Amino acid sequence: MLQKVRIVGSGLIGTSIGLGLVQRGISVQMVDSDSSAQALARDLVGGVEVTSPELVILALPTSKLPLVIEGEVQLNPHSTFMDVGSVKNEVLLQVQTFSGLSTRFLPTHPMAGREIGGAASARADLFQGRSWILTPDQECSDESKSLVLELIHHLGATPIELPADAHDAAVARISHLPQVAASLVAKQLSGTPAEWMELAGQGLRDTTRIAGSDENLWKEIIYSNRAEISELLINLQNDLTAMINSLDDPSKIAELIAAGRDGKALIPGKHGGKAREYSYLPIVIDDKPGQLAAIFNECAAMEVNVEDLSIEHSPGQLSALITLSLSAQDAEKLSNHLTSIGWNVHPVRK
Repeated sequence: MLQKVRIVGSGLIGTSIGLGLVQRGISVQMVDSDSSAQALARDLVGGVEVTSPELVILALPTSKLPLVIEGEVQLNPHSTFMDVGSVKNEVLLQVQTFSGLSTRFLPTHPMAGREIGGAASARADLFQGRSWILTPDQECSDESKSLVLELIHHLGATPIELPADAHDAAVARISHLPQVAASLVAKQLSGTPAEWMELAGQGLRDTTRIAGSDENLWKEIIYSNRAEISELLINLQNDLTAMINSLDDPSKIAELIAAGRDGKALIPGKHGGKAREYSYLPIVIDDKPGQLAAIFNECAAMEVNVEDLSIEHSPGQLSALITLSLSAQDAEKLSNHLTSIGWNVHPVRK
């Protein structure tokens, strides 16, 4: 049973794990080589000291593991160990250099994060509803795996077991490539006149959202998984070349855009499974406090569930356009209700 945990690394992931565990009554000690990061994490999580923890979590970049593993193993000779890094093959290779450690070390990767890192951005609910990947070595003991599964359960995540090489290939495609693409698109904005940037809509914001990520974190991730990412970038480069060569041929442009739409359709819905088809309800609101809250109060009163929303607000306008994503039935129901009480509602779009 998990009662005492030592977390080495007081960044976003480590501190979020700590916050989630203390809510479950588990004693957590936060440790970091950066004294200021450690102090903040301890203030947030609690400043307790633990001895003989059942679990030691190495919440630091994979490249830093060799600097701490030996000392932590000597300090906690009977503990189970886990890491939370984004690349797993490299971790397994490092663990295998320590005799006997494979039986009580479980490489893991929580599929959660935020654009802004550090303890100050930590959240106790960061892992709720998220996948948490485990890539155990064949020598990993059932007891160690059970402790890690208990931790994942406490934090509200869903455990998924994968071979390390399959994990690295998967995250290269679904996480690492999108980060590179978003960063490179955002890079093209450098030098853009401020008045042009004022015209930016939701498309640009969606495309570049993760470009605000920490470069020091991502240089580690990309370098560690460079073999998998390289092939994907070459494929992307080929598609960019194809688009460039197709600029004088509308039919070929359409083929490339359609292929992208087909790829997007493979992304599952927020609860897993096939992505749902939503209806979109546009509403023009006054640019003043309380408008969004008032609409959501009406949504609650009508018992409709808003799946997503976007906001478009041009500079100098005294109004804004919000678009609610709902089921077809809820969209019609809410449209009729809001229209009847005077809101500026426009026709539902599919």
